[in-house]
Amino acid sequence: MQSVKELPVYAIATNITSSIGLDVQAHWIAAANKAPGIREYEDAAYSSQPFYASKIDADKWQFIRAQTQASVSLSPFEQLAIFSAKQAISNCEHELHAADTVVILSTTKGNIEWLGQTDEERLPLHHSAAVIAAQLELGKHVPVVISQACVSGVAALTYALRLLQNGRYKNAIVIGCDRFTKFVLSGFQSFHAIAHAPCRPFDAERKGINLGEAAATVVLSTLGVDAKAQLLSGATSNDANHISGPSRTGEELSMAINKALAEANITASQIDMVSAHGTATLYNDEMEAKAFGLSGLNKKPIHSFKGYTGHTLGAAGILESAMIIEGLQKQQLIPSAGFETIGVPVTLNITTAMQPATINYVLKTASGFGGSNATAVWGRL
Repeated sequence: MQSVKELPVYAIATNITSSIGLDVQAHWIAAANKAPGIREYEDAAYSSQPFYASKIDADKWQFIRAQTQASVSLSPFEQLAIFSAKQAISNCEHELHAADTVVILSTTKGNIEWLGQTDEERLPLHHSAAVIAAQLELGKHVPVVISQACVSGVAALTYALRLLQNGRYKNAIVIGCDRFTKFVLSGFQSFHAIAHAPCRPFDAERKGINLGEAAATVVLSTLGVDAKAQLLSGATSNDANHISGPSRTGEELSMAINKALAEANITASQIDMVSAHGTATLYNDEMEAKAFGLSGLNKKPIHSFKGYTGHTLGAAGILESAMIIEGLQKQQLIPSAGFETIGVPVTLNITTAMQPATINYVLKTASGFGGSNATAVWGRL
């Protein structure tokens, strides 16, 4: 008889909402056509200098707000998260009951744009999570907040995996969301990490990141009804290197990769596609390349999706996982945008065009401030 700890966990519905579009299909089409949602802005409300970013336009925002009208006051951040979650839930084949469903929110900044403009009790992330869960009519259980820098999304999926594997819940709504704000932009500008052109992950001419605004949702379930892919494993590690700079060796990310592979009971040779963190900063891309080399993955097809949506912070790991799920279903490799010439010390096999392939297992990686690393393995059904 199968033990509770061995319960399989499946992705049964997804959504991505960003500058590119309001569903996963729009993002898939953008990748197929190499059509990023990143463009140049001149807006003194955000910066005295022009900047490149991926921002949701006014027409999409109007639609999002119309779809998230409520009797309580909602912030733009909360509206964006609720919209994405509702779109994903509407695609579920079975009803999600509040009694056996947990809401998990992945974000780095939440309502930071409201700082100094509203009551302080509206700012904590746990308050927003409760508001979001209530609007989804899934507020029976206290929602969980994962705010672990840029690995938040992958860490949130791993945490959901653990909760479902041990039978605590049957379903998990994992939502990643972050807004584009002056606060975030100025912070990355202070690091001199913002590229003055569309970002180019792993390329020799990469100059830094573009920030993005997005929400993404993956609905996980142990029931397997209308399952799209299986979440097999997840693991984390920490560089213990620097508050913002990643490891110089890649050993710690490699450790998390190897842990996730072992938990999934597969080897590196069985991985068919790697969805990298790929921020297009000098040190992150170098570290990731070294980690892939250490784990024997550098010859596998590798892509970064940040050339399309920019770095969406707390949404990134969930957004990129939704694309993995689509790739597993369509059996297509996902191309990177902006890549031409390898610019990292370990040669990587960067995918530059969408193409058919046999894809049974996909590795997702993420790294962030504080030296955090998170990995997950997805499997084809």
